[in-house]
Amino acid sequence: MLVDKQIKKVAIIGYNRIPFARQNTNYAEVGNIDMMTTTLTGLINRYKLQGKLLGEVAGGAVIKHSWEINMMRECVLGTSLDPKTPACDIQQACNTGIEAAIYIANKIALGQIAVGIAGGVDSTSNVPLVLDETLRKILLSIRKSKTLGSKIKHILKIRPRHFIPVAPMNTEPRTGLSMGGHTEFTAKIYGITREEQDEYAFESHKKMAKGYENGFFDDMISPYLGLERDNNLRTDTNLDKLSKLKPAFDKENGTLTAGNSSPLTDGASCILLASEEWANNNNYPILAYITFAEIAAIEYVEDRHNLLLAPIYAATRMLEKAGLKLQDFDFYEIHEAFSAQVLATLKIWESNELTKKFDFEKCLGPIDKTKLNVNGSSIPAGHPFAATGGRILATMAKLLDEKGSGKGFISVCAAGGLGATVILEK
Repeated sequence: MLVDKQIKKVAIIGYNRIPFARQNTNYAEVGNIDMMTTTLTGLINRYKLQGKLLGEVAGGAVIKHSWEINMMRECVLGTSLDPKTPACDIQQACNTGIEAAIYIANKIALGQIAVGIAGGVDSTSNVPLVLDETLRKILLSIRKSKTLGSKIKHILKIRPRHFIPVAPMNTEPRTGLSMGGHTEFTAKIYGITREEQDEYAFESHKKMAKGYENGFFDDMISPYLGLERDNNLRTDTNLDKLSKLKPAFDKENGTLTAGNSSPLTDGASCILLASEEWANNNNYPILAYITFAEIAAIEYVEDRHNLLLAPIYAATRMLEKAGLKLQDFDFYEIHEAFSAQVLATLKIWESNELTKKFDFEKCLGPIDKTKLNVNGSSIPAGHPFAATGGRILATMAKLLDEKGSGKGFISVCAAGGLGATVILEK
């Protein structure tokens, strides 16, 4: 493949998302394609991309129906973009939005394309319903039958119980535990108390409420189906209310609750990426540049407390490549799957003793926590799995653009023992 041999600088020049909605609320009657198409349309309208032929659109969903094959292409065809704009689906659990951005960014950096969109969407309300496996086998036998008698024989095997849907499960296939179940182990191993988790969640809600009050999100969100802001945000929450919530995963001895964990959420997000030249030639302001990114994985089947700690590896490797220290950043955006996971990550980064367990000789050190998730993150906003990466990238890009300079550090943990880190610079 012939490409421009000069590496291009990759810029974030735009963003959009719909408000995130708790499971089975405002978006209960719509699905991935509806939400993603609406989100792309909001981006297209905001940045006047109607009729434009883009290099590529990439994104995905963690929870998909069988008919959502080639989903992003269908979404593109539902917008006013030039229908010759190619698209592809990407999926890497909660890293999906980040991986989509890295995919588009790498194509821009190599000169294969000049401009593209990365996005992600998930509906935890509109999930595929799976029927009993026995029914599938009976129906297959009926279809294969050569005679009417044989067909009737198999039809008579069908029972009412075969039509009861199998309950959807949000668990790790290799352990049978949910992310929350794994994070209960993390909290216990690293001594993260219930009080610390509730305090962290309370502060995140306060910061996001202030962000909305200050208008930070005004140009980032397209209203959708009656929502103008994330409906999981609790402006009236307090530590007393949080302390009264019962454990959500380990019912007897757990410390993770619905209040200090990100909720099951519906939503979509996207960002507009371009080469520096394309942005300048088309009069788009550059919000920030993507300069480094790293994806890592961790063993979590034997050491079950490790599931959401892969960013420990990703951050260390990325910072070494970048020649930077963890303290060299103006802002930090860490995905809040759970308060306990964020607090454990910070604790490991600060401790040489704990860091050695991950085969690194020296810890990354503490960060200035006043620079962390300054407008709140996934606990108050919600976490539509594939959409979280786009939300975080957009938030960081806007923070750097408002400051006018600086560096931003992003960390996202994901199911399957995966993690992603990214550096943005202005």
